[in-house]
Amino acid sequence: MAVKQTAGRDALGEFAPQFAELNDDVLFGQVWSREDKLSLRDRSLVTVVALMAQGLVDSSFQYHLTTAKHNGITRQEIAEILTHAAFYAGWPKAWAAFRMAKEVWNEEAGEDAKARHQKEMVFPIGAPNDGFAQYFVGRSYLSPLSTSQVGVYNVTFEPGCRNNWHIHHAVKGGGQILLCLAGQGYYQEWGKAPRPLRPGDVVNIPPEVKHWHGAAPDSWFSHLAIEVPGEDCSNEWLEAVTDEAYDKLR
Repeated sequence: MAVKQTAGRDALGEFAPQFAELNDDVLFGQVWSREDKLSLRDRSLVTVVALMAQGLVDSSFQYHLTTAKHNGITRQEIAEILTHAAFYAGWPKAWAAFRMAKEVWNEEAGEDAKARHQKEMVFPIGAPNDGFAQYFVGRSYLSPLSTSQVGVYNVTFEPGCRNNWHIHHAVKGGGQILLCLAGQGYYQEWGKAPRPLRPGDVVNIPPEVKHWHGAAPDSWFSHLAIEVPGEDCSNEWLEAVTDEAYDKLR
């Protein structure tokens, strides 16, 4: 997916049209959009560290911090990234970077983590998922968005929450699609390594495949669960993901 940027034309379109074009169409439209080479999240990480190393903690740095947050870098991760970079880029530069990072990953007084997570997505978190609580480790929330034609549900996991291993059965068609909205999570199929999930990721889950999905240990996580139409569809809930197995994700 191409990154859309108009800042160059907005600020310098008349004064320096060639620079504006290179900024919007080449830097962002081409380089930032090469997700097959490097993810947006990783490009944000590289950019933030490069700007901090030069001491460029201006409006452009704030923009890239905000972009990094939108690309899935958590408050805990940016703190570790800037701490690590401080030993190579310089302690005073880290102090300046931290002051701006605190503003971007702000924690308004009286606002809890759930409220901050809600701000990161357009769909509501919904009500506690009590009807399926027996199939989850930790607490989850459910917001039905469509129950006709195709079932679409926003499922939100508190940090550390995950559903049990399960299988979507179907005689024909069936399965599920996950569209990741906010936070960080994991998806794993039986016999395969866990796959990290971040906003914008898509997971196609075929029928008859044993799997689980849920939040990362230190992050809220939300995805849309889309039910693929099929014949004789049903869910088989299996054993929980053990703490021992889950703790290896840290």
